[in-house]
Amino acid sequence: MVFAECVVMAALVVVAWRMFSELAPAAGSPLDVLPAPVASPGALPTVPVVAGMPPAARGPLPGLNVSPEFWRTRLHILNAGTAAFEALEWRLTRAVVKTVRVYLDSVILPAIRQAERRAAVAA
Repeated sequence: MVFAECVVMAALVVVAWRMFSELAPAAGSPLDVLPAPVASPGALPTVPVVAGMPPAARGPLPGLNVSPEFWRTRLHILNAGTAAFEALEWRLTRAVVKTVRVYLDSVILPAIRQAERRAAVAA
């Protein structure tokens, strides 16, 4: 069964690969098709980088924000949400356990005790 599933998955991967390769452009990179950038008359001038200027004065780098304060704030928000969700899960779990215990104590165990008494009297 597992082998058959592996064969089916391999076939699906081959089909997906062929479909993707047919959609890929034949020219190579999509950037090859774009025209070369031309400076417009209203373009901002380039600012030369001064060798003695610290990196922070040049502005933030594109991409990942590496500020500790940024991550501390985001992770605090994420952790608060996770803690609230875990508290909700535990409340739900405790409620289910309590319900099962009440059901066992009030329905199942009395029925078993009564059946055992009847079996003891009959024997």
